[in-house]
Amino acid sequence: MKIVVGNRKLGILLSGRGSNFAAIADRIAAGALDAEIALVISDQESAAGLAEARRRGLETAFVPAAGRSRESFDRETVERLRQRGVSLVCLAGFMRILGPFFVRAFPNAILNIHPSLLPAFPGLDAQKQALDHGVRFGGCTVHFVDESLDGGPIVSQAVVPVLDGDSVDDLSARILAAEHRIYSEAIGLVLDRRCEIDGRRVAVTNE
Repeated sequence: MKIVVGNRKLGILLSGRGSNFAAIADRIAAGALDAEIALVISDQESAAGLAEARRRGLETAFVPAAGRSRESFDRETVERLRQRGVSLVCLAGFMRILGPFFVRAFPNAILNIHPSLLPAFPGLDAQKQALDHGVRFGGCTVHFVDESLDGGPIVSQAVVPVLDGDSVDDLSARILAAEHRIYSEAIGLVLDRRCEIDGRRVAVTNE
């Protein structure tokens, strides 16, 4: 199944500093990624990434999550994205799990980046999980979001060596640099309609 998005408008969801968001925005500004960030949403009013989006003159929205159901939050967020004409949703350090309503509202049109070579070390603290397990290589993964936890079809991965004496911060910084590179590349593949999903495998075509 070829993945076809309706336009090149991105919706970015973040909860914290938004470094992946900033990397995407930088590549758009440099002409390296043909896309438009139509809306940046956070579930945290004080998120540094939200402030950075405002500094860049982008449309932003704070959607509070406290004291409401997951579906209520998802419905408001989906409505805001639709109002801005978003076709591809990119999770950039977004710390909420999306529910079925959200996932079904954007089928095969939500991307996430995770700091491990999935399916290894899903969930929180992936870098610590990797170090605790003693692996020699870590990395990051861009994948489509489905209703499982970090389990959707994989678009792109980058391998990062684990060095002797690495702390969690050391490994995280090395992985983050790779994230900043491959996330924009993966977004470009999807926007250019070069991704086809066959079961669990994503094939990248030349056109």
